[in-house]
Amino acid sequence: MARESFAIGGVRIRAGTVRALELPITRLVTGADVTLPVRVVHGREDGPRVWIDAAIHGDEVAGVEVVRQVMAGLDPKTFRGTLVAVPIVNVLGFMTGDRYLPDRRDLNRSFPGSARGSLAGRIAHLFMREIVAGCDVGIDLHTGSDRRSNLPQVRADLDDPRTRELAAAFGAPVMLHARIRDGSLRHAAGEHGAKVLLYEGGENLRFDDYAVEAGVVGVRRVLAALGMTEPVAEAPVEPSLECRSSGWVRARRTGILHLDAHLGQKVSDGERLGTLFDSFGKTLRAVYSNRDGIVIGRTEAPLVNSGDAVVHIAS
Repeated sequence: MARESFAIGGVRIRAGTVRALELPITRLVTGADVTLPVRVVHGREDGPRVWIDAAIHGDEVAGVEVVRQVMAGLDPKTFRGTLVAVPIVNVLGFMTGDRYLPDRRDLNRSFPGSARGSLAGRIAHLFMREIVAGCDVGIDLHTGSDRRSNLPQVRADLDDPRTRELAAAFGAPVMLHARIRDGSLRHAAGEHGAKVLLYEGGENLRFDDYAVEAGVVGVRRVLAALGMTEPVAEAPVEPSLECRSSGWVRARRTGILHLDAHLGQKVSDGERLGTLFDSFGKTLRAVYSNRDGIVIGRTEAPLVNSGDAVVHIAS
């Protein structure tokens, strides 16, 4: 018996095919339509229903490239299950390189949204209705923000056994048990029963090769772990380092930062991570680690004010 077609956005997609479609969001003042781009791989055989998304924050572009590479390697005739890809969620922010929407709202604090709410709320509601409602598992792709770079990492509810299995399958250098933020896609989708992984890697407005590669391979590993594709042929990788908490080291003075700590570095409490100087090179203050752990994020901004976050350490 042929597999049933997949319904989304008022259309039905036959088994064994790939379909691109656009979901209406709003209109510009010029009258041009703004739509949510979606591409669906509806496999010939039964299997899980998974979504991958990127650019919920419009300046986080690396995930768009991750989605492109993942989709390019899939064949609907041998694929098992259904994959729904949304490479650009915050379309309006993406067009201008802006993290937020034109109304200055953070889309990832606007879920589950409302059909009659703000623009952010309406996009969130559309995403929940058309994407999340039809899927069992989600992979939400992000990068660092505001001139920060992140070590490839998966943030998830590691106390949930199935979610932890998928996080381990992703195989990022670190998997972090991260608290759920109200209004986030991960929170809203979890309330619907979906298992969600949030991937962080690289810097905003850049295609960091190390982060893109880790994201592509990680998504492929998850699809293989779910039985949707054949296992990824590659050399064995070290298991992800599991961390249960994280925190930022903050600058204690205003100055020009020379940061020695690099992503993935193991550090000890009290270890020097960098130094703050004035414009003539006078040392103002050293920056020290406040815990034992691994560096999962760092600022790339040389100019910092007292209180600015400079190094993110997980333990």
